[in-house]
Amino acid sequence: MLGNNDVCACLAVKDMDAATKFYKETLGLEVADESPGGTFFKSGSGGVFVYPSQFAGSNKATAAAWQVDDVEAAVEELKGKGVAFEQYDDMPEVERDGDIHKMGDLKAAWFRDPDGNILNIVNQMG
Repeated sequence: MLGNNDVCACLAVKDMDAATKFYKETLGLEVADESPGGTFFKSGSGGVFVYPSQFAGSNKATAAAWQVDDVEAAVEELKGKGVAFEQYDDMPEVERDGDIHKMGDLKAAWFRDPDGNILNIVNQMG
């Protein structure tokens, strides 16, 4: 039923100004639409909808992921913008090389937005 439709991540935040700065300036996403309910940032053929909520940052799992060609380069670029990366050493069959987690050919790195939402960059999805 929904397989041919676009999907986007919806992320709760406490501070819309801080979130807008992070998603625009740090991650380089473009504002596609703003409304009283939140802001939609375009990313590829989809995007991220950021909205104010008292439950911001309460998700303890990955909330959004971006596929990138070069995880190492993306990590370095984000670190240059002040992003700190998460370290998950308790994942089975995962080797960690600095901030990058390797599972065979798959490479991934996780970081948080200003509200604690867990975000991910990965070299392959699906």
